[in-house]
Amino acid sequence: MLGVTDYGAFVVAFLILLAIPGPGNFALITATGKGGIKGGLAATLGVILGDQVLMWLAVAGVATLLAAYPAAFHVVQWAGAAYLAWLGLRMVLSKPGGAPRESRMASGHYLRQTMMITLLNPKAIMFYMAFFPLFVDPVRHQGVVTFAFMAVTVAALTFLYGLIAVLLTHHLAERMRANPRVSNLLERLAGACLVGFGIKLAAMR
Repeated sequence: MLGVTDYGAFVVAFLILLAIPGPGNFALITATGKGGIKGGLAATLGVILGDQVLMWLAVAGVATLLAAYPAAFHVVQWAGAAYLAWLGLRMVLSKPGGAPRESRMASGHYLRQTMMITLLNPKAIMFYMAFFPLFVDPVRHQGVVTFAFMAVTVAALTFLYGLIAVLLTHHLAERMRANPRVSNLLERLAGACLVGFGIKLAAMR
């Protein structure tokens, strides 16, 4: 289909990738808990934009260049680890009275945050470098058309996944807001998870 070797397998593989717990999922859940459906959808858009940038960079060969020069890849790795740790520490050290102010953050904040998390995730970079070639038919490949078709598929699947995650998280968050103490505890727990992801990312060197 438009130069894709096995479109069904491509869709299934990407859905599995989306479902794997990671910093992007935690950031999406946190954005929904603090910014509601609007904040969650903005975070989803951030993930989509980050994925699109990485995918087209991979097509352009930048991901291969990073793999060929480990020092450059390590810089991205450390930057991603530091960013995740910084976000996590902010959440861990947040005060119970700070939740209302955070919930009024502009949607652009959540969009930029999840986009940066995606862009600075070395696993995502390696994924796009190694994943797409597996599903490109060398005989029926149509160049930009094939990659554009795959890019649209990635964006659509991410949006559907994000929409479901946002609606489920918002439903649970509405119940949790009745108890600010529990809500703040969950925020700190999510922050600790982001710090953990940052440490794990740094240890991958």
